Amino acid sequence: MFAATDIPESPWHVVEADDKKRARLNCISHLLKTVPYEELPPNKLELPPRQKEIDYERPPLSTQNFVPAKY
Repeated sequence: MFAATDIPESPWHVVEADDKKRARLNCISHLLKTVPYEELPPNKLELPPRQKEIDYERPPLSTQNFVPAKY
């Protein structure tokens, strides 16, 4: 498959994956290097005035759906 489809216009890239964590980091690093990046100056933000505090009362926990804590 590599011999038939690895062409200059669309090259294949192989990731050494004996160590999965390093393989993922190497792949992410390679992908980020292929994207052209240009530093942009930050735009000045104008924030609206703060809102006055409102009386907030949290609804009962029994009425909410929680994601199970796995870790």
